[in-house]
Amino acid sequence: MKCPFCDRTGSRPELHAHLTDDHSEEVIAEQDSWGRRFMELNCPLCEEGHRQEVKPRYNDPTFLEEHYREIRLVAFDLFLYHWQDKHAEETADE
Repeated sequence: MKCPFCDRTGSRPELHAHLTDDHSEEVIAEQDSWGRRFMELNCPLCEEGHRQEVKPRYNDPTFLEEHYREIRLVAFDLFLYHWQDKHAEETADE
């Protein structure tokens, strides 16, 4: 598979780790004025995005910062399903 954000290629698990470690800025984690927490990741080709509420067990104000890696792992896992389904030609190694 080819990374949608750079020229790196690898298997799905390798690409998942690469995205999580090297493209973390693509995942937006934020808290709204009501205190709800969200993660969002947009596709660089079609701008289709996935926004999902993050529901921690506790109302810890540092939750997003402390669990940002796990949030990125989930966001990129969901993104890779979209990437493979909607952009099959772009996922292929050259």
